[in-house]
Amino acid sequence: MSAFKSISRRDFALTGLATLMAASSGAFSSAFAQSAFGQAEWKQNYDAATSQKVARSTTPVLSPLTLQATEQTIEVYRQLVAQGGFPTMPAANLKLGSKGATVVALRRRLIASGDLDQNAGGSQVFDSFVEAGVKRFQERHGLMPTGIVNQNTVTAMNVPAAVRLRQLETNIVRLRSYAGNLGDRFVVANIPAALVETVENGQVMTRHAAGVGKIDRQSPVMTTRATDINFNPFWTVPASIIKKDLIPKMQADANYLTENKIRIYNKAGQEIAPTAINWRSDEATHYMFRQDPGGDFNSLGVVRINIANPYGVYMHDTPAKGIFGDDFRFVSSGCMRVQNVRDYITWLLKDTPGWTREQIDAAIESGQRVDARLASPVAVYWVYITAWATPEGVVQFRDDIYNKDGLGATPVASVASSNFDDETQ
Repeated sequence: MSAFKSISRRDFALTGLATLMAASSGAFSSAFAQSAFGQAEWKQNYDAATSQKVARSTTPVLSPLTLQATEQTIEVYRQLVAQGGFPTMPAANLKLGSKGATVVALRRRLIASGDLDQNAGGSQVFDSFVEAGVKRFQERHGLMPTGIVNQNTVTAMNVPAAVRLRQLETNIVRLRSYAGNLGDRFVVANIPAALVETVENGQVMTRHAAGVGKIDRQSPVMTTRATDINFNPFWTVPASIIKKDLIPKMQADANYLTENKIRIYNKAGQEIAPTAINWRSDEATHYMFRQDPGGDFNSLGVVRINIANPYGVYMHDTPAKGIFGDDFRFVSSGCMRVQNVRDYITWLLKDTPGWTREQIDAAIESGQRVDARLASPVAVYWVYITAWATPEGVVQFRDDIYNKDGLGATPVASVASSNFDDETQ
């Protein structure tokens, strides 16, 4: 039974706003831990504050426990809004060792959301206590936990508590729509979080950072199934990308196709030279463009995971591994790039005879085009969840990148342009 089941609305009302916010972010006070959770007292050890991180939950984002925890958190945020919300954080660039009045404002902001102990005081010094609190805040908002306060972090801190409450209320509806039996084994790809989870028997088995669709080329919300995997795939360039990306790049650099090992074929299947096309027109859209296999340069990397859908999208590897270390991973043309893809497909193929991790690695290293069909297709849910809470009491928020929450434009952590390694087919 989840610990959240024992917390009544009256418990939330009587415990106190600051303590509740500490609980909601994972920084439990001993009083709350004992009275509400029935657990032994737990105290933060700030001797190791610089290495402290938000505990990684094994509960999937699509889970009855997540739904229940989020419902409880809404009560917390309603009280928070009634009390005036979060204090404003002024623009700042702060890190360990910084000093001044802005650090005091930072302490107040972190304490208000439970990311810093209430007894941390009002010192003007950015110490290891504050750094740990900043890292916790960043992790809960999908930012790289650097412990450095920059524009992205301040922007997230200044989203009003009332907006955060409405995000939670909006996402409760979404979470309830997935409250039924999703299967014993399934994949959750949360688009705003740019994150993929593999789930088995109600527990997260692996997590993978992802690269998802740009604002103007969105990844679709859908329920589908993973059916087969292509090792060392070719990449056939979709017509939309030929027009939007490839033609402009060829206008700027006549060697672009050759350097990226993209070949041109006419309707008879004959290869033609790039010099035979008028790149100052739409002539190129009448041809097929196909990129050779190759993990170092092919836009699909070494693996493509096919999922049945009418949108022409799929999941795959990428040669551009650097995107997985970015705050902003909305970089594709609708498909989803998966970090540590070998771990992901090993889990997908675990019940398919002849596809151990060693055999998967051998297929990739061969450089040859090889296909593997899953013995049992695995359910895949592409979802849009921007706010949720875990049974451990950690509240997560993500940017409403596609503006689906109905709250108007919300701040985006950063804006990044992608290189030409996008895909939709």
